[in-house]
Amino acid sequence: MSRIGKKPIAIPKGVTVDISKNNLVTVKGPKGTLTQQVDVDIKLGMEEGELVLESPTNQKRHKALHGLYRALIANMVEGVTNGYERKLELVGVGFKATNTGQVLELSLGYSHSIYMAVPSEIKVATETLKGKAPAITLQGIDKQLIGQVAAKIQSLRPPEPYKGKGVKFENQAIRRKAGKAAGGKK
Repeated sequence: MSRIGKKPIAIPKGVTVDISKNNLVTVKGPKGTLTQQVDVDIKLGMEEGELVLESPTNQKRHKALHGLYRALIANMVEGVTNGYERKLELVGVGFKATNTGQVLELSLGYSHSIYMAVPSEIKVATETLKGKAPAITLQGIDKQLIGQVAAKIQSLRPPEPYKGKGVKFENQAIRRKAGKAAGGKK
């Protein structure tokens, strides 16, 4: 059995979980609604206000799916109650970020600006404070979608190891390398 899969998922007040016959889980909460298709082998049940997942056997595949779907459903419950937020910082001279609605405009040191459409499920905000790096904040209820959009933004200019320039997550540690050593000939 999966250690993560064995833990029951506590359902807070104001959140409803519906399980259809074909294992489609729908979670409704104050912030919105999310759905997830669960593998037919995994059994779902409600016990005393908690959602419990059961694996049919101890096969490696079933153990993996057991933990996976438990984590996905727990993330859905967390998302519809509290939501998720991801912050990115633009480190580099002249790097800028602005947004008009759901369109993000990025100046990342290239000869042109990059325009990126952000999905409507995510709220995007940009801020530029004097003395600090420009920041992009992504908010929404779907953890997977926020992570995917944040990774896409970071892939436009990943942080480089010599000066640390690029798009990085808020508390991301960048492994730095020493530059070229200046040495004379003997």
